[in-house]
Amino acid sequence: MIDFVRGQVAHLESDYVVLDVQGIGYRIYCPNPYVFAARNDQATTVYTHHHVREDAILLYGFPTREEQRLFRKLIEVSGIGPRVALGILSGGQPDHVVAAIQQENISFLTKLPGIGKKTAQRMILDLKDKLDGLGGPSLFDEPVNMKETDGGMNPGWPEAREGLKALGYTDAELDRVWQQLKDSVTPAEEVDSVMKKALKLLYAG
Repeated sequence: MIDFVRGQVAHLESDYVVLDVQGIGYRIYCPNPYVFAARNDQATTVYTHHHVREDAILLYGFPTREEQRLFRKLIEVSGIGPRVALGILSGGQPDHVVAAIQQENISFLTKLPGIGKKTAQRMILDLKDKLDGLGGPSLFDEPVNMKETDGGMNPGWPEAREGLKALGYTDAELDRVWQQLKDSVTPAEEVDSVMKKALKLLYAG
């Protein structure tokens, strides 16, 4: 099994990253490949799950061991394959997903891509007691503070901006897209989510 791949980011697409390892390009499918965008000038480690089926041999990759472990737990659930598990991790931050399972928050889980009520119930039944060490503090005990911070600047935007600059976007383009984006993100929103929203606007022109 290939547990991780270390090399330089050679190419990014919306669903995968290509890592150059001593002249060989490994295509690795990721929940959010753009999280690796800022690392294309340095060696990068992608933690992987090596998936073998009759018609393909695929690599799925993650920036942390915790996300890798959660992916492997998710695909143990009946009805959740690798693509659905990627969608879950793309649609919700790992800590949020873990907290929702542990707290039996079906409403949150059914908002994730590819997850209906029956699959959400199976996730809770199969995983509720198997996710120790994967989640942070409880995320649903108190309402999220939706007030803006730092004069309206989302804390994840500076890092997302650097990742977008590494993809070749100019300061003027990024300033313009932030003006369009700032009202639709919250202070609690993670870097990869902010970057995805920005890329949609940039692609749209």
